[in-house]
Amino acid sequence: MLCPVCRHDNFEGEDNCANCGADLRTSDIPQPATSYSGDLLGAPLASLVAQQPTTIDAGSSATAAIQRMRDEEVDCLLVMGDSRLVGIFTDRDAVLKAAGRDLAAFDVRDLMTRDPVVLRADDTVAVAIHKMAIGGFRHIPIVDGTTRPTGLVSARDIFRQLVDSLK
Repeated sequence: MLCPVCRHDNFEGEDNCANCGADLRTSDIPQPATSYSGDLLGAPLASLVAQQPTTIDAGSSATAAIQRMRDEEVDCLLVMGDSRLVGIFTDRDAVLKAAGRDLAAFDVRDLMTRDPVVLRADDTVAVAIHKMAIGGFRHIPIVDGTTRPTGLVSARDIFRQLVDSLK
């Protein structure tokens, strides 16, 4: 973490700068982003035609999850537990975590990505692109205020929106 006073490179989590003693406790508190409202990247995700989420219970078998993804031709399933989003199970999870294993021995909760990064309908396309780029994600759930999924945005959705807006 760079000291805002002397620009000394400190260890993450330090309370005071090792060089000048400046207080660093508030330096890593996220600041509100400047608003961006351009037509291309500033459009809210609500204006993007996002996919309806396909959900599955966390206790479902991994075999059932993969079969459902195949049957419904989707790349990911949003994993629900106690009526809230608890994870995401993607084709990448299936390949990296399940390949070569006895799927009958695993539930979706064993192979899913826990506590996925989420977006809100009023987040902008720019925010979605940023989260996808930073996290290396191809899908991000859109949730309401209670972590109930209301949609799913994919890199393909965003790319299509960007291409359409350039026409």
